[in-house]
Amino acid sequence: MTPEKKNQRRLRNLALLSLLLLLVGGTFAFQAFNQRAINDRLRENIPGGRVHDYYNRDTENKDVFVENYGNVPLMARIRLSEFMEKRATGDTDFTPIVGGTIRDQVNTWTVMRPSETNLNTRVGDSAAFNTYANLTFGWTRSGQDAPWFMPTFNRDNQDLMTASAGHARDWLTSTATDGVTDGATHPGDGTDAYWSSGDSFDNSGPVWPGEEVTHDAAQNLQQDRAPMTISQWAALPNNLKVGNFWVIDHQTGWAYWANQLQAGETTSYLLDAAQMTAAADNIPGEYYYGIHVDGQLISPDRINDFLAADPDYTHHADLSDFLTAVQNGSIDNNWGNPGPDDDVQPNQINFSIMAPGTIFTMAGEQYRYLENQGGGNHLIIRNDSLRGHLPTAQETVLTNWFAGLDSAVQSMVQPVANVFTTAYVRPYDLDWSDPARWQILNLDAFPDIAADISTVNSTGTSRAFALSMADIVRLSGPGRAFTSNGNRAGIGPSWWFLRTRSSTGTALWIVGSGGGLGAWSSQHPNLDDGGVRPALIINPSI
Repeated sequence: MTPEKKNQRRLRNLALLSLLLLLVGGTFAFQAFNQRAINDRLRENIPGGRVHDYYNRDTENKDVFVENYGNVPLMARIRLSEFMEKRATGDTDFTPIVGGTIRDQVNTWTVMRPSETNLNTRVGDSAAFNTYANLTFGWTRSGQDAPWFMPTFNRDNQDLMTASAGHARDWLTSTATDGVTDGATHPGDGTDAYWSSGDSFDNSGPVWPGEEVTHDAAQNLQQDRAPMTISQWAALPNNLKVGNFWVIDHQTGWAYWANQLQAGETTSYLLDAAQMTAAADNIPGEYYYGIHVDGQLISPDRINDFLAADPDYTHHADLSDFLTAVQNGSIDNNWGNPGPDDDVQPNQINFSIMAPGTIFTMAGEQYRYLENQGGGNHLIIRNDSLRGHLPTAQETVLTNWFAGLDSAVQSMVQPVANVFTTAYVRPYDLDWSDPARWQILNLDAFPDIAADISTVNSTGTSRAFALSMADIVRLSGPGRAFTSNGNRAGIGPSWWFLRTRSSTGTALWIVGSGGGLGAWSSQHPNLDDGGVRPALIINPSI
């Protein structure tokens, strides 16, 4: 074949290939079968918790807390029991300060039971220890964060051994009660603040029971509030009843962590020190004093285990509600009070435990609880508006409504300013958080508006009043009286007037039926759908 014919053949083949490519391109179809991926997890939920007990005889430091080293939440409780006996110089035998208790039988030791109102005062048989030993509950250091600890190396959740450090003695390791025998199961000398940020411990060997690994020091949870009795817990506002703190059932001595202990978390201290008093140091002769720590941990679905009958004591009546609150992560806003539709007199309501946003009915009127203003004063508002009124009629409507209230309600209403100084602000001057006008972002740019806060004024008059724009801004948000646009409106839903003006005239700002803020105008909403919503500041103690 001549070169010329070869070139012609090559060109013809290229043309055919080009044509085939064009044909394939023009009739393109795609198929991609069986492109697959798997995202899965095989997880074993492993509960695991360890009671830590760090003790030093020389410094009298005593730290007791609970660590969750597993991967599921836990609920925890601890009970302390004490024993003390004395022997005068020249005597052969010791005499226990509580009859019937025996040093080497810890089941006979005296359960630490505090008074209902003071953890530092023991009652019953436990009162005998008030003279000789002071217990320090909780952990507080001025200007310091939560303490540090060394996580347990013992991750066997079937092992009931504690993480005992210093002079603390784990009961499974040694049942000695001689005041000198060692029985530690965990590193550290038991002194205060032994561990700090950046510390680590290599347990190769192992040196202490558990895994041969290196652990870094970790931090306890910061306590939300000091340990308290369950009666003191019951007096907390309902929105504060679940948190990182200890609650002691003073009837049984069991101390409960008031929150689920999440995986990797460690409680704050239940006990921070056990110090002997001058009376103990002045005993002629010698004495023995010991504290037994009993810890129990459960998964949150087993609260009935904590409610099982105690052989020696009766659980507090509020324990079931406490444990249910911890299990659920919160307590009903009306806990400890009548239901929202139960019409009761003021003396049947405990306002001090009400959470913001609670609905209650008192002497024929239904209200929403707004806030605790301190000093026994509580801000409340009628749950619905008084409909059919123009802005100019608001003060008359408020006066007439107040005059018709039950005398028991009127008698506890606190005075407010006779006249509120209400400046005005126009809608287009404000910056809004969203199109629904939930929050105002630049209220501080209008200091007269921002300063108009509803508070008690001793020179004023006991009366009903309308809330201000500044009130609405500070009472709206998570954990506050109004948590959404929906519950900021009145029943119905209904719109309602504020006292803040929206112009130089008599026009007022309103909370719309959708909960957003709006300005009254000639295009105002239907008067039958909203109006005046009276607020009161009450003090049940007056």
